[in-house]
Amino acid sequence: MDATAPSPGQAPDRPAEPDERAAHPARLPLFVTLAGLYLAQGIPTYLIAAALPPMLREQGVSRSAIGFFSLLMLPLVVKFAWAPFIDRLRLLPIGHRRGWIVPMQLVTAAGIAAMAFVEPTQVMGLFVLCLMIAVAMSTQDIATDGYATRSLRPQDRGIGNACQGGAVAFGVVIGGTLSLILYEQIGWTGTLLFVAGLSLLPLAVTPLMRETETDGGADAAQPAHRPSLKAFFARPEAVRILVVALVFRASEGLVKAMEGPYLVDAGLPLSWIGYLSGASAASAGLIGSVAAVGLIRWQGTERALITLGGLRTLCFLLFAAHALGLVPQVEAVMSAAAFQTFIRYMEIVVLYSLFMAVASSDQPGTDFTLLACAQLVVYLIGSSLSGVLADRFGYDTLFLLASALSGLAVLVTAALLRRPARSLPLQSPKASR
Repeated sequence: MDATAPSPGQAPDRPAEPDERAAHPARLPLFVTLAGLYLAQGIPTYLIAAALPPMLREQGVSRSAIGFFSLLMLPLVVKFAWAPFIDRLRLLPIGHRRGWIVPMQLVTAAGIAAMAFVEPTQVMGLFVLCLMIAVAMSTQDIATDGYATRSLRPQDRGIGNACQGGAVAFGVVIGGTLSLILYEQIGWTGTLLFVAGLSLLPLAVTPLMRETETDGGADAAQPAHRPSLKAFFARPEAVRILVVALVFRASEGLVKAMEGPYLVDAGLPLSWIGYLSGASAASAGLIGSVAAVGLIRWQGTERALITLGGLRTLCFLLFAAHALGLVPQVEAVMSAAAFQTFIRYMEIVVLYSLFMAVASSDQPGTDFTLLACAQLVVYLIGSSLSGVLADRFGYDTLFLLASALSGLAVLVTAALLRRPARSLPLQSPKASR
């Protein structure tokens, strides 16, 4: 079965015409482009999320003020609200999505450079600049996801999303680890100016972007569809995948947020924990993203997601067994932490491939962004509740609850994905080869 051939239940909004292949960019330039665009997001994201808090603390900024910077996650959570606007309008005459990506990246680089001339103790000034960067990066992400969704063929979605996963891993290394190393060597101003310059380099891939003149937006002659959130909820198959997005990752935040504190309480040295959350996490991101492509090709998108959910549940059970004293070796829980990170990168590739499959070609940025925000929201809710649950009931109960929720999510996801689908051109193992 050809992945581009129309299936009996394929949706009318994702036609698979024989000449559709010609409209897609060449594979290698497309993958290079996506890797560059997602790296452009990853560098400033992890500069703010991973490197900035320890920098500020080293400068004597209070923990309360540093915690205030967690509000910078809000644009990532609510960006679906302005996604239809990005799908609808062309900002510059250089291409619909490119017309948003280029100026947003310039705003981001300018914001990082401006931070270099603000004292670390001037928390409010830094927060305003970081908020501007967060909004610009969220907007760039909408445009990039819309471009990726429209450009990737079904058989290329796994590789395309693996490019995203790999770029995120490099973003951790460059924006987080490298920034901290530079900060110790050349200080606040030099580090931020250097990172601002680095954040401009991925713009070199934007000339490789290929967009058709009718790629949505106000430039299209009498567009038949006006991108909106209402249009998303009018499609039952899209709502079904929204439920999958909300259910599947609901358990992860419970474990991930308490992973570090639990390893500390288990007696693991901080240097080991730093390795698990730093270099090994980046390695897991690169390898896991590639492994996810192989898993999709072998099992298909639906079965791959179920497989990863099952493996994740086993990891959570190992955490619970260690907390209960049934498996006392600390190496066991370290292995579970490393493998769970590996699985998480894999499942993001698979989930995003699923999101692209259901996204309408009329509003790809809106549909994909709404689904991505949904899975992020439930992850953050779990993270915010994890400490309260651990304090009140203990680690063992927390990890058992996460295991139960993870197992239940696998069953619910399997039931939802196995219903007769009207419009999910999901990738089958045969079609991937």
